[in-house]
Amino acid sequence: MINPTRFLSDLHHLRSFGPAGVGKGVVRPAYSDADVAARDWLAGRMRDAGLTVQMDGMGNLFGLADAPSLLMGSHSDSQPEGGWLDGALGVIAALEIARASREAGGPPVSVVSFQDEEGRFGVTTGSAVWSGHLGQNEADVLTDHAGVALGDARKALGDRVTGPVDPSQFTGFIEMHIEQGPTLDKSGEQIGVVTDIVGIRDMKITFDGQQNHAGTTPMHLRRDAFQAVSAFNTALNDRFRNVVTPQTVWTIGHVSLHPNASSIVPGRAVFSMQWRDGDSDRLLRMEGIIRDLAAQVAQDRGLGLSFGPLLGLEPVAMDGRLRRALEQGAEAVAPGNWRTMPSGALHDATNVSRLMPVAMLFVPSIDGISHAFEEDTAEDDLIAGVQVLERAVQALT
Repeated sequence: MINPTRFLSDLHHLRSFGPAGVGKGVVRPAYSDADVAARDWLAGRMRDAGLTVQMDGMGNLFGLADAPSLLMGSHSDSQPEGGWLDGALGVIAALEIARASREAGGPPVSVVSFQDEEGRFGVTTGSAVWSGHLGQNEADVLTDHAGVALGDARKALGDRVTGPVDPSQFTGFIEMHIEQGPTLDKSGEQIGVVTDIVGIRDMKITFDGQQNHAGTTPMHLRRDAFQAVSAFNTALNDRFRNVVTPQTVWTIGHVSLHPNASSIVPGRAVFSMQWRDGDSDRLLRMEGIIRDLAAQVAQDRGLGLSFGPLLGLEPVAMDGRLRRALEQGAEAVAPGNWRTMPSGALHDATNVSRLMPVAMLFVPSIDGISHAFEEDTAEDDLIAGVQVLERAVQALT
């Protein structure tokens, strides 16, 4: 049986790598010193659990049981300002299931902490490379917002890399995660069994105007790149009106101005454009609207326009057999107090679905908060989630 005290102790210890100094938050971006140190500690805990540690070239960390085995886990890197449970919960829950099963003579369970799920360099980059969705050479030229290339950043792994990890040794993948939304918290339900994961598209857009003096350049003569971003953002909601659903979301989350000075008209603006939906055709229609609107704004204002690479993943339905095992576990642990639900957030399970059957389990996020230092979940709910996983593994043998 699982050991709740051991599970919670490890979960709290993991947040000691890159503590934010605010609540339970963490700052542990992919390949940072804190991220690498956390992977070293996790590797030690995997060995203590009797697992064989391997790390591939991306930094995806595996604790391997005897093959064939069920693979469980998530990621341990964080957003620039992240919560202590996002990803970390799934890794430590998997570790507890793996060692509890081993102690009880149960089925073999392997553990993974994928790298760069949070997208410092792209979209779930580590699992994208492992699954073959993205080539290593393609990944290495991706850059973060500071211009650092992934190929340079992963040098921080040093001699920890052991080589490729063969996915054929795994029978399936289950990922436990906080919901990162308000549904379970508002309903008072303890468990969510995921039905499907939405698709995502992400790209950078650049407007090139004319840098000039902010005091002497008349407004009607300006080619202000930031004004173009503002006009684009203002018009986008209306352009999407007859295409999107209440579940569709889109975000401009990062804007970089050059030269970013108070007394200079911005000559260049680079911004991120991300959109998510459960329908691939709708994602494509949204892409067309985004490109057409950006072109219109650039033309109207006499600006240059360029688009970065389009990154993304398709919507994915969860495997029926794995999902039923989670549903049975949910009913046993939280009878009548669980639901099935889609995931509006992206997860490594999307990439892994290219290789094997996948399923996901959610526990509540207090006030629906995630990707913030305030992110938290009641410990009773954390333990209940692991108990559901344990029952699911037993049902799958």
